[in-house]
Amino acid sequence: MLRFSLLALLTAVFPLAAATPAAPEIKLGVRSTITFQGSIPQNSDEQYQMRLSDSDAPRPYDLSRETFEIIVPKGYKDSDPHGLFIWISPGEKPNLNPEWEKVLADEKLIFIGAVNSGNNREVPDRIRLAVDANHHLRQLYKVNPDRVYVSGHSGGARVASMIGVAYSDMFTGAACFMGVNYFRPTQGKGGMAYDRRYFPHPQMAQIAQQQNRFALITGDKDSNLDNTLAIYEQGFQSDDFKGVKLFQIPGQGHSAPEAKWLEKVIKFLDTGK
Repeated sequence: MLRFSLLALLTAVFPLAAATPAAPEIKLGVRSTITFQGSIPQNSDEQYQMRLSDSDAPRPYDLSRETFEIIVPKGYKDSDPHGLFIWISPGEKPNLNPEWEKVLADEKLIFIGAVNSGNNREVPDRIRLAVDANHHLRQLYKVNPDRVYVSGHSGGARVASMIGVAYSDMFTGAACFMGVNYFRPTQGKGGMAYDRRYFPHPQMAQIAQQQNRFALITGDKDSNLDNTLAIYEQGFQSDDFKGVKLFQIPGQGHSAPEAKWLEKVIKFLDTGK
């Protein structure tokens, strides 16, 4: 695997802390709240600026003041490592359809989403919340490192798509429901221009291109259909990403699709793992 060897060429690699017992208040199969102490070095100003090629440092960020909602499948056991499904909501609460929660449990994925990480929150905070959730859950539970996925809906999906590339050494896939950003400009129907939305470090983009999976989910009636098609064809496909798939759902609007589509997306992300 090239993930951490490539990152070492860019900056120091920070080892993960030793695993600690899961918080006793987290009951299996029940949506619970959880907090974490101490943001990881990968969320330093320098790391953010390197990964997003941003000349400006993000605003101060205090993880101890943030709250997450988590669902650990009822069947979880330390002897059976689970994957992670880190959710970025467009709204204040990380809500999911109960049928989606069942799919995640059946697919052995631990769900977590930050509270107050919606479209009204600054993008650097939304990114860092997902990155910290990834790290801290690996300390609490036995996690399959090949099944660490970031996902979201609408504006949350756009942020998830950025994380999937800029933090490709920490996540193995992204599921982008009705929204996606890209790091080159693309053009839609009628000459509609879609600007580049971020600037990932080239070596992070290389990892994403060669090793990670990206599911772009849209629908015939989705307001972001044209944007998603342009990015899929002129972005991911043109740049020869090895693991990208478009899911265009018949008759689907901008809302989250039925659970059967989530199941199909996870099957795609899991391919070869």
